[in-house]
Amino acid sequence: MARSLVIVESPAKSKTIEKFLGKDYKVLASYGHIRALPSKQGSVDVEGGFVPKYHILPESQKHIELLTKEVAKCEELLLATDLDREGEAIAWHLLEALGIDENSDKPKVKRVTFHEITKPAILKAVAEPHHISRDLVNAQQARVILDYLVGFTLSPFLWKKIRYGLSAGRVQSVALRLVCEREKEIQAFESREYWSIEAQLANNSGASFEAKLNAIDGKRLDKFHIENQQAAEQLVKEISALPLQVAKVTSKEKKRSPAAPFTTSTLQQEASRKLGFSARKTMTVAQKLYEGIDIGQGAVGLITYMRTDSVALSEQATDEARDVITSIYGKDYALAKPRVYKSRAKNAQEAHEAIRPTSIANHPEKIKAALNSDQYKLYRLIWMRTVASQMAQAILDATTVDITTQGGAVQHNFRANGQVIRFPGFMKLYIEGTDEGNEPEEQDGMLPPLQEQESVASKEITPNQHFTQPPPRYTEASLVKILEEYGIGRPSTYASIMNTLVTRKYVRLEKRAFHAEDVGMVVNDLLSNHFTKYVDYDFTANFEEELDAVSRGEKQWKPLLKEYWEPFVTLLKQKEQEISKADLTTEKTDKICPECGKELVIKLGRSGKFLACSGFPDCRHTEPLEGGDQEEPEVSEEKCEKCGAPMLIKMGRYGKFLACSAYPDCKNIQPLVKPKALGITCPQCKEGELMEKKSRYGKIFYSCNRYPKCKYALWDQPMEKPCPKCGFELTVEKTTKRYGTVHKCPQENCDWEVTVIPPEKKPTKAAAKKKAPAKKAPAKKTTAKKTTTTAKKKAPAKKTTKKDT
Repeated sequence: MARSLVIVESPAKSKTIEKFLGKDYKVLASYGHIRALPSKQGSVDVEGGFVPKYHILPESQKHIELLTKEVAKCEELLLATDLDREGEAIAWHLLEALGIDENSDKPKVKRVTFHEITKPAILKAVAEPHHISRDLVNAQQARVILDYLVGFTLSPFLWKKIRYGLSAGRVQSVALRLVCEREKEIQAFESREYWSIEAQLANNSGASFEAKLNAIDGKRLDKFHIENQQAAEQLVKEISALPLQVAKVTSKEKKRSPAAPFTTSTLQQEASRKLGFSARKTMTVAQKLYEGIDIGQGAVGLITYMRTDSVALSEQATDEARDVITSIYGKDYALAKPRVYKSRAKNAQEAHEAIRPTSIANHPEKIKAALNSDQYKLYRLIWMRTVASQMAQAILDATTVDITTQGGAVQHNFRANGQVIRFPGFMKLYIEGTDEGNEPEEQDGMLPPLQEQESVASKEITPNQHFTQPPPRYTEASLVKILEEYGIGRPSTYASIMNTLVTRKYVRLEKRAFHAEDVGMVVNDLLSNHFTKYVDYDFTANFEEELDAVSRGEKQWKPLLKEYWEPFVTLLKQKEQEISKADLTTEKTDKICPECGKELVIKLGRSGKFLACSGFPDCRHTEPLEGGDQEEPEVSEEKCEKCGAPMLIKMGRYGKFLACSAYPDCKNIQPLVKPKALGITCPQCKEGELMEKKSRYGKIFYSCNRYPKCKYALWDQPMEKPCPKCGFELTVEKTTKRYGTVHKCPQENCDWEVTVIPPEKKPTKAAAKKKAPAKKAPAKKTTAKKTTTTAKKKAPAKKTTKKDT
């Protein structure tokens, strides 16, 4: 019988830890949260002083029963839940659910924490136990209770005033405001034309380089100085007649430092930019790397705790990094003493380490065989970022050349910039991505040797037309970044916040960017106009600071809740009387109903806004918001397979589809483009055949024709060739710009992959084509609506991953 029982949150973690502790210890999992506030009204007694009525979760009941039996057999209970505020609360909930006093003698209760799952870290944690921090528990209770109260009062308010099924949350609503305000900026944006003048020049040796007009008579040009084609062509005419001479050559050394090691937020951002991972996927994969993977000598945690705001590295980590850098790149790339970083995030909790490999000696290539594709990619990213943070600075030579016209009534100044990497330093291993998705250029173009007073030849002077662009929509990476900058929420909650916005259909993710939906805009307008204080960025961030004060023991949690809650519920009661549903979901127009002559109004429906007759229900006329005559359905050549009537081509929510002309007597509908049989037997059910289909958004996918009985589906083109490594019945072909065309195994636990056609290399700047002469302003593009198929069978859903524990 084990003398000590250790309780952790995850079963994967428990196996790894039990191996480290030995036979005197038994390690079991709580499987995450075991108590919570029931999802119903009345789960918090506000009048009684914000008393929470926690219930054991139904799915946790069996785990509690098992833990109760095991605790009765043991002398010592070690609570080894995660080392954040949430983990501290789970440890407290475990004692409450098990009915154990923390100060009891049997079992003797200890709280242990560790930031990595390695044998030295686990043994050290067990040797240095402490008590549960009630301040951390109270801070977590305050957050949970307030979020419950806001959600269970504001959400029903939205049901009454907008539509049933909507939700609002303390942090979720602020994130929605960010997306909606950006959407309004884009809608209100008016593009403005401007021009630039670029010159293709050559020195005395004939070596070419580019320069851009940046000043006239010593006055620097702003972006809109050259407003139109006529002004641009006049400048080209003036400059072309004049000789050019080098006026000034400036060279200086620039040093560039690496980015700090990963925090939760920066890991989510960089995994989105470089790997295309969602925040949720990043945290799921990181959780597995943290909990432990067998890399040859039993399971071991490969990274430190993945929920952290700290950018600090331990002395052990920096020493390991120095050894690895020296062995791979040489002494010139290593630092004499470690580089220290300070977090710039608001409300940062820096008690722990940054996210790093538990052993930097575990090079990604060394352990690649033990990891699946996603685990390898994320581990490699963390390893490179950690090692690069302790590498020498990059040294660059930056050169600026000013070239002026000679002899004219007006002097025109061109400027050419060149940047050359003299010593790559950390850039040899890793360069941080940007929110626009572009890697910083390692070499910004080399300039030929140029001397002051040297004459240069003008090969071509070109006017170029530009238009200002609206601000970009938020991506997952940029939204995480702005939430962290404002101090809104905690990094560990960002994934669930963004997932909720998409699930509620307040926003949609399109080409990795958030687009606000009509219902999201309406909800945001309601909250922003009537609950301004509670969706204010600073107000939400300040509450996070108040919670931090509670966790430090500087503030009491119940008075904090009262301070927030009482004004909020008073305002809510006031707004229930002031706001009507029609004010939010109906807008007047100057259009007239073609059927009854009454006014058309803009209504909010399940699929967004549309025009409807104000005479409803007497008149049921509706039309798309864009207005105009509705397009008459086109008669197709196909006959209805059910009744024989002609099939009509109609436009639906997801594009064109076939519908029976005998509707409503016959309600048969079919996709416009029929699924294409591939002649490949489904590897899952062994009965069906794989078909090529189109999703509702027009993307090609492949699935079994026995759907919904068999739900096997792939995004990549299947091939009837077995995997040479694991023997799976088929392989797939995938083509991307980044990796070219590859053949690989679709099985998650098999990493077989071979490149068939390598990716095309990007042309160098010197090899790029010359820019075309002045172009006329382009006419407005008219984009035809894409023809998509309203599939009878749904597109394959993304595979669900295990919830973060």
